[in-house]
Amino acid sequence: MARSLYSYSLGWILFLLFMLSFPMHLRESASAQAVEAMLHGQQAPTIGEHLFSAKLWFESFQNWQSEFLSTAVLVVLSIFLRFRGSPESKSVSDPHSKTGA
Repeated sequence: MARSLYSYSLGWILFLLFMLSFPMHLRESASAQAVEAMLHGQQAPTIGEHLFSAKLWFESFQNWQSEFLSTAVLVVLSIFLRFRGSPESKSVSDPHSKTGA
């Protein structure tokens, strides 16, 4: 079980970072929207209201085109390049002394 988890650990970590980036973006975007609303004398939207706002999704899709897409490419490539049994990667069970690392 541990060896199997380790075999895909890089892909899992990059996927986790990708999935954490959206809630962090939501929080920061809602905070910026609240400041903007207060500057205009309006009530700040809740995070739930902001989640369904066009502004958040516009920002998100703009980000996904650059940062998130590059992260997804890293995840896909890391899975292929580090996939157990692929010719591009050493065997996960090989000791460092055998692989020269």
